[in-house]
Amino acid sequence: MPFLVRAFPVLPGKENQLRQMATELAGPRTESVGGFYRNLGVSHESWFLQKTPQGDFIIVITQIDNAEKRAEEYAVRDDGFTEWFKARVRSLSGIDPDTQPLGPPTEQIFEWKPR
Repeated sequence: MPFLVRAFPVLPGKENQLRQMATELAGPRTESVGGFYRNLGVSHESWFLQKTPQGDFIIVITQIDNAEKRAEEYAVRDDGFTEWFKARVRSLSGIDPDTQPLGPPTEQIFEWKPR
């Protein structure tokens, strides 16, 4: 299954809110996030916080089937959990999942695999 990798800016002063969101997803919202990811064809997702002189970024790595199709589905979903999730993404990163469902554009420029 292919990887989808993207880096979202973390708006200044939002790191604690980002950490709270991750804690909530791993705790009281774990069942909701599980259904959310399964319905979008996600088999794995990891988030990494990276601090740089240009500001903080959250790097998101997702294993997903048919990312383009799933992005279209995600952009138009409006159930309660999805709206909660999208609102958090908007407030923490400034990226609007309705218009950029895959997040900021990325381009793979290198890959290494053992022979």
